[in-house]
Amino acid sequence: MKPRLYSFWRSSAAFRVRIALNLKQVDYDIIPTHLTKKGGDQLQPEYESKNPNRLIPLYECGDVRIHQSLAIMEYLDELHPEPPLLPSDLVDRAWVRALALDIAADIHPINNLRISRYLVRQLGVSEEARSAWYRHWVATGLASIEAQLGSDSRVGRFCYGDQVTIADACLVPQLFNALDAKMDMSVYPTLMGILAECMALPAFIHASWEQQPDAEGKNPTF
Repeated sequence: MKPRLYSFWRSSAAFRVRIALNLKQVDYDIIPTHLTKKGGDQLQPEYESKNPNRLIPLYECGDVRIHQSLAIMEYLDELHPEPPLLPSDLVDRAWVRALALDIAADIHPINNLRISRYLVRQLGVSEEARSAWYRHWVATGLASIEAQLGSDSRVGRFCYGDQVTIADACLVPQLFNALDAKMDMSVYPTLMGILAECMALPAFIHASWEQQPDAEGKNPTF
């Protein structure tokens, strides 16, 4: 049975899973799930019945439904072992997971759409202040990852040598967002080098914003 991915073209979390599916060469269908139009498809009863946390992405294949991007990627890695998305070494595997979580748990959640909406609509934060909030936490997080990767011998073309991992799948969407926000990316030379290497690969190209069936804009330039 062909898997289905409930996805929004700009969603960082969905972007990660699209990368993983493409790397694994899985044939899948995108189910566009718009996060803002008509109140948000993810908040409608039909979607909530499938995924009560009302977030995307959602991976669905027959009776299998999995939410949370990292859980989906690790499921895919076990279901389709080649190419591996995690190192074979125990310590290195934990290190790659930690890098992925630096983004998926520490940077992205406090800057995503529902947080931005709450800041503006419920707390009355101005657009200028909301933008400052976003830039502060993204810059703080990316600076930490740049420091880690810029001084670690395990880093190569990608976060982990020449092997694409879940760390790269998390990093690239976050860098897309930072570029789109017109942040100064010159202070992250290691991260930008990894981005360039990733975006030379078909799996990343076909997962990117402008390649999606529901795309409403283009990839940021870098």
